[in-house]
Amino acid sequence: MEYQISNTSTCLLVLLVFLPTGLGICPSSCTCSGNDRNVDCSGRNLTVLPQGLQDNLTYLNLSFNQFVDLDHQLTRFTNLRTLDISNNWLKNVPAHLPKSLWELYATNNNIKVLQKLDTAYQWNLRVLDVSRNMVERAVLINNTLSSLKFLNLSSNKLWTVPTNIPYNIETVDLSNNFLSQILPGTLVRLQHLTSLYLHNNKFSYIPDKAFDQLLQLQVVTLYNNPWACSDKQNIPYVLQWVQGTAARVLGAPCAHQARLWASAAPASAAPTAGDSSPPTKGVQAADRATSPEAAEPTQLPRPPDGLTWRDGGSWDAGATHTIHATDPTEGNSTGSSTTPMTLSITSGMPTNYSKMPHSTTTTLRKEEAATGAPNTRVPSRASTWELSLVSVLVLHAV
Repeated sequence: MEYQISNTSTCLLVLLVFLPTGLGICPSSCTCSGNDRNVDCSGRNLTVLPQGLQDNLTYLNLSFNQFVDLDHQLTRFTNLRTLDISNNWLKNVPAHLPKSLWELYATNNNIKVLQKLDTAYQWNLRVLDVSRNMVERAVLINNTLSSLKFLNLSSNKLWTVPTNIPYNIETVDLSNNFLSQILPGTLVRLQHLTSLYLHNNKFSYIPDKAFDQLLQLQVVTLYNNPWACSDKQNIPYVLQWVQGTAARVLGAPCAHQARLWASAAPASAAPTAGDSSPPTKGVQAADRATSPEAAEPTQLPRPPDGLTWRDGGSWDAGATHTIHATDPTEGNSTGSSTTPMTLSITSGMPTNYSKMPHSTTTTLRKEEAATGAPNTRVPSRASTWELSLVSVLVLHAV
């Protein structure tokens, strides 16, 4: 009898020791549901994990606490699907997170760098939210995040759009950063991207072809960026893309200056003294400088004889045309008010033709017209005397 009582007491003691883990008794500082597999420990000023958490948790909320370090402390929860560690004092994403995670929320911490090992081999991760931190650099491994659909890195300190963004991503939020550049190839393979948020950044332009492969894009936000609307070399790409895309664009760049920028005429001021060479900037930007909101076509200057307008707004020519602007008085170069100048046009318009002053372009057109006119010889004073003498001799002979 005593032996049976002893065995019974031992069993009860074992049950009391292992009951919290085996039967999933909810920790006193948390609230639980779903057979104690969904645990909410938020807002309890915790600095360490509470005792009694069972290993087969599927949901764990540790937000609004005072955790500073959770490295290697969450690995044992091999069935965990959702982890919320937002609003703590974490300096990095906890190391060795379980590979079963579907959603990871780490907003409003002190994370400065998103290392590649922080999210490496998270095959099942679908949502990654590291917004409202101090992230200056985010390193991702695209082929180890094959299930990621939602990436939120907003309200950080990023200067460059992160490279190696997972190819299957659908939503990327990079708003409220210091982004000013997109490196070549960054967005090339994101063919499933539907939503891209770039508002409240430092973009002055978007590089050529940066958005060309975003074929599924439905929404893009571009407002509150310091767009360089007068930069005719770089800004035309995004203006033309906005005009041609089927996506909904919130905050189209240069909307208030587009008409003025597209129809801007050449400056009327005369060239400054000593500046006898035309501007040397390329014509590619001038060909693309068309506002997406222009209601009327821009009036283009008449091309020189022998040239025709192309669709891009430049001149077509089969050979080099040389225009000589010289003093109209032949042989008299002293005291001339017109500076001799030779301008060659090879298969197109002069470099930065639109910026040349009105007076200069008018003179060039007049000189070219004068060059192409038939040769008419004006009699000199000696020729007049010769004609008179011949006339007298003829009359005398008669």
